[in-house]
Amino acid sequence: MRLTTVAQMALPEGSLQSFAVRATPDPTRELPVSFDQSRHVGRGDRAGSWMAVSFRLAQSPSHAVLADAWRAAIARHGTLRTVFSAAESGVRLHEATVDDGVWREHEASPGATTREALHALLDAECRPFAAPSYLLAMVVPSPAEPDPRPVVVLASDHAHVDMWSLLILAHEVRSRVDGEGAGGDATSAAAPADPLPAAFVDHTRALAAMPEAPVEVIAHWEEILRAGGGAMPVFPLSLGDVSTPSSAIVEVRDVLDVSQLARLEEQARAREVRILPLVLSELAQLFRDVADAPLRAVFPVHSRNEPRWRDSVGWYITNAVLDVGDPAPASCAAAVGEAVRLGAFPLAPIFDRIGGTEPPGMFALSWLDVRRLPLRIEASFEPQFVSAELPTDNLMIWFIVNDDGLHLRCRYPSNAVARATVSSWLDELTNRIATVARAEPDEPPRPR
Repeated sequence: MRLTTVAQMALPEGSLQSFAVRATPDPTRELPVSFDQSRHVGRGDRAGSWMAVSFRLAQSPSHAVLADAWRAAIARHGTLRTVFSAAESGVRLHEATVDDGVWREHEASPGATTREALHALLDAECRPFAAPSYLLAMVVPSPAEPDPRPVVVLASDHAHVDMWSLLILAHEVRSRVDGEGAGGDATSAAAPADPLPAAFVDHTRALAAMPEAPVEVIAHWEEILRAGGGAMPVFPLSLGDVSTPSSAIVEVRDVLDVSQLARLEEQARAREVRILPLVLSELAQLFRDVADAPLRAVFPVHSRNEPRWRDSVGWYITNAVLDVGDPAPASCAAAVGEAVRLGAFPLAPIFDRIGGTEPPGMFALSWLDVRRLPLRIEASFEPQFVSAELPTDNLMIWFIVNDDGLHLRCRYPSNAVARATVSSWLDELTNRIATVARAEPDEPPRPR
């Protein structure tokens, strides 16, 4: 599973088509909005707030078969039958009815590629206040392309999905079109004929009903925000002028191949940690060496903490903070555990009480081991997680582990200072991770 952007994704030239449904909100059926949805949608209607998954199909399906598969997915997942709107009181969410949909053809502009046409289509339709804010697109390769298999793209505004959700949708569509088991272990998630999964709105209600976070959790949040002057952590190296968002650079790097990843896992086992703390150990030491700064980063954690959310589509991700003072792997493992604990309680009452802003230069770090997810798409179907492109004033790095190794994607502002700073930082970070992977498992850690 590749982690890429709409401008860099692998996509054949061909005919771009989409299956669009219309969602009509019911003003009498208002639903609660989650904390993260409120912050995301509250920034306004805009392009570039979506995320997507793409994959090949085994063969070209009829329009009717693919449409039926997508309609079935919409019927299974409550969040796909809701629509956001803006009001003086804030973001509102209403239940909606969805029509049968229609297929459309999309012509690329003169001189534009199919990828550019897809980019424009998703920016136009997968927006926070669109009705609905998701879309199924398909590219049928031109006769000149070596692989005739069509590419399906499932995209949605982030308010309705996370990466896990995209895999659920991809599995359900592929299992209906190509047959059970075509994209992995069909028993590892709900099949389309199974009972409906819980709706994401039930998760929002469950969080609202939770008791207040323990005093020590609130105290740690207060400590983290004090360290940032009342704001979330920032990248400790210079990113140049980030007073306003600017165009972004997105670097995608292959850090370790599969054999090197296996060696890194041996190193982690020798230190009685997982590979994430081992990578964080190198990052924390790098920040100490070049900036004399601790590793503090916004750290997304999932909130699928009950079986009923396992097969549900929604935004089951919330933000915590990694707070690493000691680069030792064991300390990094403890910091990951504490970050998970920080994100295990509703953030709305915490942030309402102590504040907390997202400053220019904010630093965020995400980790996803696809091998640990309950759903898989075989590499032969060329699956990709695809992000939009939008201006940025911060730095975010995503690590992804899959059957091919360890990869990263890093997004940062496109200015001369940030380009120089981040490029050399990534060089050094990837070199350090590779050095650890090359070491013998019983070799003592190098001096700090």
